Amino acid sequence: MPKLTQLKRSIQGKVALVTGAASGMGRATAFLFADEGARVAAVDVNRQGVEDVVAEIQKAGGEAQGWPLDLRDPKGINALVDAVRERFGGIDILVNNAGISRPAPFEAEAYEEGWAETIDVNLTAHVRLVRAALEDLRASGEGRVVNIASTEGVGAQPFVSAYTASKHGVIGLTRAMAVELGQKGVTINCICPGPIKTGMTAQIPDEAKEKFARRRVPLRRYGDPEEVAHATLSLVLPASSFINGAVLMVDGGMSIQN
Repeated sequence: MPKLTQLKRSIQGKVALVTGAASGMGRATAFLFADEGARVAAVDVNRQGVEDVVAEIQKAGGEAQGWPLDLRDPKGINALVDAVRERFGGIDILVNNAGISRPAPFEAEAYEEGWAETIDVNLTAHVRLVRAALEDLRASGEGRVVNIASTEGVGAQPFVSAYTASKHGVIGLTRAMAVELGQKGVTINCICPGPIKTGMTAQIPDEAKEKFARRRVPLRRYGDPEEVAHATLSLVLPASSFINGAVLMVDGGMSIQN
């Protein structure tokens, strides 16, 4: 039967750079993209974690290579993009997923140190990666960037002010880049995960997670990293060419419940 539509829902053969790929949502995204036929550049500060992810992808028949990198290093980011170009020939998709949280009250002695580290990793690295990869992203006219923010980007909790500020910044940055870079054929979108089962939430006791989900999340559970990965995939498809500057909540309805 001939197809009645024109737009593709496949990333087969695309090159996707995913940060924070050693665990959680980044790992799930790297796996999903590989399953969909993308060539994956997996990046994380955790060297062993990156190697494990790449090994799993390759064992499953996918194509991937890993790069350990501290995203606070601007020269390292430029070298990373050059290395990915050399290995795969260019970058079609960039997923800025890496993130950290350094909880601290305002009066803490080490507050500013945690603030600087959080902003560097959660926000400034996004800017540096997009700037470094922009030539590639523009080349095909179908470049895709997805920035991973958080529901903390539309709300706030005590003792995580640096994290909250960084995620508000990611949403603002996404919108600003969407307006400017959309003219260059690059779409920039943002996902705000809610409570997800990741390394960042692993320290929360299961009983507390269940109580929180029952009270705050209409679906009454925490999300799985792969559920966020599928939302990310939707935004990078060639068929998603008119989605630009979107802020997508993946939170089980938490952000709309009064």
